[in-house]
Amino acid sequence: MNIIVNIIICIVALLHGYFLILEMFLWEKPAGRKSFRTTAEFAAQSKTLAANQGLYNGFLAAGLVWSLFADNPVKIFFLSCVIIAGLFGAFTVSKRIFYIQALPALIGLVLFLVA
Repeated sequence: MNIIVNIIICIVALLHGYFLILEMFLWEKPAGRKSFRTTAEFAAQSKTLAANQGLYNGFLAAGLVWSLFADNPVKIFFLSCVIIAGLFGAFTVSKRIFYIQALPALIGLVLFLVA
């Protein structure tokens, strides 16, 4: 079960690494605008905010990678951070954020706690 949990943590970390790339480097590009369903005008106006958000996603990714080598409370903490961020995004921005961000972390946390 530990291997499955670690695989899920890797997937969640990769997702957050991808979010970092989208928000920091591709925000104004077609791929970033398509992913977040934004216009070129909105992307240009919000690029600094998106880069800041991308940086936070990078910190979550780094913490998740660290949790693979650290004590169990680190796994719980970073998976919980991702779940909370995903829930907040789902309530304030789009329900699809729950499925993309929070659900994979929630599955990982539940499997970790059951194991």
